[in-house]
Amino acid sequence: MQKILNLGRYLFPLSFLLYVGLHFGMPEVGARFVPQILPAPLFWNYFTGVLILAFIVSCLVGKFDKLASVLMALYVFLMIFIVHLPRAAESQNDMLNIFRNLMVVGALLVYAQYATRDARFVG
Repeated sequence: MQKILNLGRYLFPLSFLLYVGLHFGMPEVGARFVPQILPAPLFWNYFTGVLILAFIVSCLVGKFDKLASVLMALYVFLMIFIVHLPRAAESQNDMLNIFRNLMVVGALLVYAQYATRDARFVG
């Protein structure tokens, strides 16, 4: 049973590969989510894809994985306020994304607390 439960340490971060694929495979779609106050939306789309990939690698390797998980939770939480909340009145999909992102933030924090191995920089 413990071996099956230990798979979660790897399956959870690997699930974020979907977002990496979307950021690099369909960059125009991701760029539409970048707030208009920021210049160069394609840059921010690719930059975000690289950061998500760094989170995945960090978790799989087990170096700075707690820090990466907390920073990823902060990023997803900020996306609620920067991207989805302003658009929620007009888009039912963005309203759903608010709740989905809250679940992801919770899962990332639980992952940081119980599944990570490297506690540097974060208690």
